[in-house]
Amino acid sequence: MSHPTPQSDSPWLSTEEIDSARQRLPIMYVDAVPVRLDDLGEVTAVGLLLRVTSTGEINRSLVSGRVLYHERIRTALLRHLEKDLGPLALPRLPASPQPFTVAEYFPTPGVSPFFDPRQHAISLAYVVPVEGDCHPQQDALEFSWLTPQEARDPRMQAEIGGGQALLLLQALAHLGH
Repeated sequence: MSHPTPQSDSPWLSTEEIDSARQRLPIMYVDAVPVRLDDLGEVTAVGLLLRVTSTGEINRSLVSGRVLYHERIRTALLRHLEKDLGPLALPRLPASPQPFTVAEYFPTPGVSPFFDPRQHAISLAYVVPVEGDCHPQQDALEFSWLTPQEARDPRMQAEIGGGQALLLLQALAHLGH
């Protein structure tokens, strides 16, 4: 996968630039919990990705990614949902998306429930209804729909890394589950 060449007016940073920024300041992210809704707007399923981490571990995760310089939150959410779930996922963002929580990831375990060994990151977390067909893209190996009960199962929770298991539980609580 090739990235655009970094330029002064480009939202992309070179590998060296992002590594340097990650050592000096928090990076803005979005996390998205894809959900399926029934005709009454009740959640029937939540979606999780299966990925290989940079350390070679296989774990489940939410849709997540950086917000680029001069990019609206709404655009970042849609970009990451399409990047991870495919162009036919058909996410439905409300006119005014509001996060259900803010997660603060630290590179040091134990500072907060959220851990990212690369950086200090602030993530706005959203629940996003998805109506289309989802197929894993990019570095995702698999995408699975789980009932809210399956998503709360301790064995499934143990497969979710970086504190995102707690974020999923917070999303389910926010949705009344």
